[in-house]
Amino acid sequence: MCVKISERISGWLREAYFAELLTREERALRVFDRFAEVNGGQMRYCLAIEYAEHGDLGAWLGRHGAQSERFVRREIAAILGALDALHRGQALHRDLTPFNVFVCEGGQLKLGDFGIATHQLNPRGVTADSFNLFHVPNEIAWGKVRRWQKRDDVYQIGLIAVMLLRGDITKPMRSKDVRGLPCSDHLKEVIHCCLGSRGKRYESASELIAALRERPKEPRLGRVNSIAGKRISFTGFLGRPRNQAIAAARKAGAIVQSKPGQLTDVLVRGQPNAQQIAGKDGGSKLIEVRRLATQGHKVTVIGERQFWRLAESPSRPRTEKAARASNARRSRA
Repeated sequence: MCVKISERISGWLREAYFAELLTREERALRVFDRFAEVNGGQMRYCLAIEYAEHGDLGAWLGRHGAQSERFVRREIAAILGALDALHRGQALHRDLTPFNVFVCEGGQLKLGDFGIATHQLNPRGVTADSFNLFHVPNEIAWGKVRRWQKRDDVYQIGLIAVMLLRGDITKPMRSKDVRGLPCSDHLKEVIHCCLGSRGKRYESASELIAALRERPKEPRLGRVNSIAGKRISFTGFLGRPRNQAIAAARKAGAIVQSKPGQLTDVLVRGQPNAQQIAGKDGGSKLIEVRRLATQGHKVTVIGERQFWRLAESPSRPRTEKAARASNARRSRA
């Protein structure tokens, strides 16, 4: 074990409390004892904690470099178990940096340093008044968002995964840089969802655990009878210029959207872009369609050929109900 000494009671109380809360979690550093003593007229607050023989993650990566995807998946899933215990208790860590993730015997990663961890009293999170400036989402660092939520802990876990894959804790990371990581398309997609737009991140550790365990189904082309009145978006390279496709869709009665969302009905899929985040099935719009599907909103993906057939046949009945009415009129005639 080692002894951690502080002159501040607030951080000491937090660490002692959350260590007790996570005492059954194997991937949280254990605290064996906590006590205070007087030294030269001043109070010193002490914790006897588990010894991390390889130091913090930053120092360990400096010696060992980049890690395999298998190692990253295993260890990230393991520390997520401890973070999930916090989140289920409506608590937030807020300081998941390479200096607070420790490498213990056997290369096992463990969470430590709960000095600014805290409970949230409502789903809106807690005031973002204490954090490491270089390991937080930009919207919090720039003061645009003032509430720290579970999804911000998830963002920091995504950064930890990137550092393990790169073997470097100093390089800056943006969500669009995910495409260059040395890992599978599935893991790229997971990391992108951790680091991307705030509203589209995994909302808690449990959601991230589920995403790591199960690869999303690849999108299959569906069928629609008409695009009239449908909200439609495009992705990939089309055989004809995009502006022609937009004009044709509007002429056929469709409502064109720049990207899929909660109201989207149809996504027209062209040839994949080589610069997509996570391979041929990992473009940002396809990722969003899969995310919407998990929330119960289905977006039908169609191919370009079917789109042009529908767009160039605007006289077809707009809906199945209209088609039945038209057939009934013909029968009476």
